[in-house]
Amino acid sequence: MIKFFSVLCFALVFNLNAVTAQNFSTHQVKKGETIQGIATRYGVAISDIYTLNPDAKKELKSNTILIIPLSKAKKPEAIVVKELQGYKEHRTSKRETLYSIGKRYDVTEDEIKKHNTFLYANTLRKGDKLQIPVYKLIKEEPKAATKPYMVKAKEGKWRIAYKFGITVQELEDLNPGLGETLQEGQQIYVPNLESEAVKVVDEKYSYYNVLPKEGFYRLKIKLGLEQAELETLNPELKETGLKEGMVLKIPYTNSTNVAGETISKKSHLETKITNFDTKHIAVMLPFRLNRVNLDSIGSAKNSIKKDPYLEASLDFYTGVLTALDSLKALGVSVKVDVYDTKYQVSDVIRILNDNDFKNLDAVIGPLTSDTFDKVASQLLPYHVPVVSPIGTNLNLYENVFQSRPSDDLLKGRIINFVKADSLPKNIVIISDAKNAAVATDLKREFSYAKQVYSRKNKEGKDENFVYVEDIRATLKPGKNYVFLETQSEGFASNVTSILASLSQRGEGNPNAIEIVLVTTNFNSAFEGDQVSNDHLSKLKFHFATASKSYNDTESNSFAKRYTQTYHTTPSKRAVKGFDLTMDVVLRLATAKDMYMSVNNAPLTEYVENKFGYKKKLMGGYYNDATYIVKYSDLTIVEVK
Repeated sequence: MIKFFSVLCFALVFNLNAVTAQNFSTHQVKKGETIQGIATRYGVAISDIYTLNPDAKKELKSNTILIIPLSKAKKPEAIVVKELQGYKEHRTSKRETLYSIGKRYDVTEDEIKKHNTFLYANTLRKGDKLQIPVYKLIKEEPKAATKPYMVKAKEGKWRIAYKFGITVQELEDLNPGLGETLQEGQQIYVPNLESEAVKVVDEKYSYYNVLPKEGFYRLKIKLGLEQAELETLNPELKETGLKEGMVLKIPYTNSTNVAGETISKKSHLETKITNFDTKHIAVMLPFRLNRVNLDSIGSAKNSIKKDPYLEASLDFYTGVLTALDSLKALGVSVKVDVYDTKYQVSDVIRILNDNDFKNLDAVIGPLTSDTFDKVASQLLPYHVPVVSPIGTNLNLYENVFQSRPSDDLLKGRIINFVKADSLPKNIVIISDAKNAAVATDLKREFSYAKQVYSRKNKEGKDENFVYVEDIRATLKPGKNYVFLETQSEGFASNVTSILASLSQRGEGNPNAIEIVLVTTNFNSAFEGDQVSNDHLSKLKFHFATASKSYNDTESNSFAKRYTQTYHTTPSKRAVKGFDLTMDVVLRLATAKDMYMSVNNAPLTEYVENKFGYKKKLMGGYYNDATYIVKYSDLTIVEVK
């Protein structure tokens, strides 16, 4: 164990309270109801209803959800419902009228006519045979107008508003104090609709928020959809009409006006520091210094070169130290304990037993999954946040922060990127045998896609190449998205060179074959010496990534400070050490604790990494923030 600093701080307790909706209720308008009747039933003024539901002034339409101010309302009255049980026969005598017959049997004139339809066209006469309805009176107590709802994974406000047939503003009115973003597992309140009335968000469609003063004509101009088409996708429109803020289902599109998950605004935490108390963190890395030969500088350097864990740890730690200097300049005081885990669970157990971790603000590391799991599980009872720098397949305990987006998340982002291109396109999937499962998954996403597999030898093994004609036959004039799924540098080189030779510029040539290369798994195969960056640039190679490369041609204070201190440019591990340390400490300096910072700072971004944590329903936090990047003019740039 190496201990660089001694520390003392306070314990953190995480307690996230659900948002309540104590001031408002909802009422779903039924056919024939009037605003006066609804106001009378709830004991509120008509003006109170109009204040929260301005559209109701124009027209009260059935199935509309009204917001009722509970602070001014009385309990909704019970409703008496008549259930038809059968009929009594009655023969009319002289001087009897519908009114007197109704009084005798306790039914209305309209009810008599309803079951004796000849009376709509004829007057009542002596000797007429009537069927008098016999009813059973049932008293229905009103159900609660709202009910608690647990936010599901990836649900934003618009999704929940759409499901329950209300606007985002109405959802916010039902839940005073609702933040900008929702967290998985958060409890909110929604209209208490029957299960069959709750709509389902279909990912095959897009969704549109109706803007103020937008009618069907404006939507036709903007979306290219006739009123009948919108009403087919949204049957409730026939009754409710368009309403500002309502969410409509529309054909899939990438229009910027289409509703989506709330896009979190990037938080610049450096300008929001409110807590200047000294922060206490621990950094746990597998230095394995017990293996380093310290007899001479040369021996030490050789030890570093031979031990990949030591080299990675030192790189990361130099980024941590650079971050601490930056934080000091911002007036944030940090005390750090640094521990050598030696890549051994037994050493981690000893470190935890010999030191007080209960009062830490956060722990960064360890790097390896088994040692990280031990630390996270041991510190779970004390609610100490444990942040993983590189792990993806972690046990997400309640105190775990997985800072690296998962491979499945990256895969989903690039697939959605391709889907979002609304222009006509052809999809081709090229893979080797090792990635056949990935190719099958892609085929499910793009059922019309064509597939190409690596050629095989007589024994049925991959030879990691394809012929030009194998690919040419799958391409079409216009835009072609080509997925290349492989970890073989040779196969990547073979395919990219063929694609580059087939790709043509599309300007002014409708028959040109434009190729955009993409992959769901960017790996070392695409960075090997055999793969031409010229080819990747020509193919506008796109992929999703957890981090982007900073532009060293621009002024970068971190890179400049790092280079001055260590006389070398920072590696990606050093940048991650800097970015992660800055994020953890600044979250602690701008919120009560790491847990509360997830709501206060939904999205942060530093040199190469951004952090947008979301909570699993029964577990910890995972980073949902990623980049889409592409090769352009021999450099990798972010796709905005």
